[in-house]
Amino acid sequence: MGKYSIKELEKLSGIKAHTIRIWEKRYGIIKPQRTSTNIRYYSDDDLKKILNISILNGHGYKISKIAALSTNDISAKVMQLTSERSDLDLLVDELTLCMVEMDEVKFDKLLSSYIVRFGFEKTILSIVYPFLDKVGILWLSDNISPIQEHFVSNLVRQKIIVAIDGLPLNSEDSAEKVLLFLPENELHEIGLLFFYYLLKKQNYKTIYLGQYVPLKDLEEVVNTLKPNHLVTCITYSPRGKDIEEFITLLSEKFYTCQIYVTGKPVLELSSSFPKNIHIFQNAKDLKDLL
Repeated sequence: MGKYSIKELEKLSGIKAHTIRIWEKRYGIIKPQRTSTNIRYYSDDDLKKILNISILNGHGYKISKIAALSTNDISAKVMQLTSERSDLDLLVDELTLCMVEMDEVKFDKLLSSYIVRFGFEKTILSIVYPFLDKVGILWLSDNISPIQEHFVSNLVRQKIIVAIDGLPLNSEDSAEKVLLFLPENELHEIGLLFFYYLLKKQNYKTIYLGQYVPLKDLEEVVNTLKPNHLVTCITYSPRGKDIEEFITLLSEKFYTCQIYVTGKPVLELSSSFPKNIHIFQNAKDLKDLL
């Protein structure tokens, strides 16, 4: 069972700690427990309730009205809101709640319903990416566990793989080949998988190598398959090299390829790179460059 301080509730829900305390005293919406040393803490159930209250309050429901509802009624009203509204922040909050509850069935149903309503690409770009950004911030600040982060990441990964499998393969000999890979130390592949989906959908002949690809193995594959383009994402310095050095090395080793690189630390670089290196910010940039 999770234990949360009031400051952690504030970070997760967006409701100020002072406001939570007032609601607690006036309406009894949640009741903190105490450790053996008399320190207040809140449970997973308290967090779920505060997240739901935050969603309703943010969409015009007065706290006095919310406080009069049972926990089940509050959850039902949140579900009704998400089925009726297209407010993307609301949908991100709903996914966050599923993550806290580790409710795979509900998470899958929500994600599937978003895909039906908005289409696969908009769901990933406008809902899943902001959600994963939020997950990353919460994980880095120790407000969620690595297990919760892995739980939702794997569910999203499965959805993208299903979408990729639903696209036809391009078997034309004349088709442009794009090879996608992550360097050594890189394990977070959701962004790369989405690029794979987009490029396959655009009828490129795609070769997906996935996570943690050593440079010597990449050389063998490139020499054998001779792709026209390489796509990668860098969030950590590859083993034994800084990021600028690694990008320059890619340019030199694969000088016959156009190389497309993204990742937060890459976008922060002010360096100029050889002509076959293209730094891109997001999926739209990649589509435009290719």
